[in-house]
Amino acid sequence: MAEENTNWGQSVGAVVIRDGQVLLGRHTYGPGKGHLILPGGYVLKGETPQQAVAREVWEETRVRVRAARVVGIRFNMKDWYVLFAAEYVSGIGEPGDEENSEVVWLPVEEALEREDVPDLTKRAIQSAVEHTGLIAIPFVSNAAAGSYSYYG
Repeated sequence: MAEENTNWGQSVGAVVIRDGQVLLGRHTYGPGKGHLILPGGYVLKGETPQQAVAREVWEETRVRVRAARVVGIRFNMKDWYVLFAAEYVSGIGEPGDEENSEVVWLPVEEALEREDVPDLTKRAIQSAVEHTGLIAIPFVSNAAAGSYSYYG
């Protein structure tokens, strides 16, 4: 991905559930390092959020998906993040780049109980599973004070 082609203020993520299992990657850097998190990343210039989520999931996990519906939104004065429930198309799940040291399919209930799955990832999984409407949840982050996340 060329840095000059990246919309640094626009990012996406995906909750991919297949046969009762959710797709997660063990992140290798930043605040998510060592945690199992949802695949996702930045939108490229000229790309829709739906196209970006399909590309990002493929790059990180070698799983093909199709964006189905929005299950979460986070935005503040400098950027936004849209989280999709994504339909599984094909692939087994394995690291596709250096962002994840491993890619796993975990039973949803196990993912919701594990300590190495962050709370926001758990909320996103619950929103995708429960098919609920979006509600505002205050989100506290060193990088994004005053942000809100919307999850079901």
